[in-house]
Amino acid sequence: MEEKVLRKLFLGFIQIHILHHAKEEPIYGTWMLEELKEHGYSISSGTLYPILHSMETDGLLIKEDKNVDGKIRKYYSITDKGSAVLIEARNKAFELFKEIKD
Repeated sequence: MEEKVLRKLFLGFIQIHILHHAKEEPIYGTWMLEELKEHGYSISSGTLYPILHSMETDGLLIKEDKNVDGKIRKYYSITDKGSAVLIEARNKAFELFKEIKD
């Protein structure tokens, strides 16, 4: 039960990570999985790709297909809407951190 609750909570954190990195430069799934792993998130591609698709559907990311070594790789970049959401998420996260840090 506790793991299920934490998973739901961390989903929001993962989305903030995605927006943050997509703002810096276009990202792709395999790279994002490795980046999340470095921050202690253990998710599968079967979890990440639906998140990316959902964020694209919500207008937070835009997808571009690129040919890399003969294979099509999907790169995601942040949209203006995604940037606005990221700013708001950062503000809320900062407020929360100040409140719970002790």
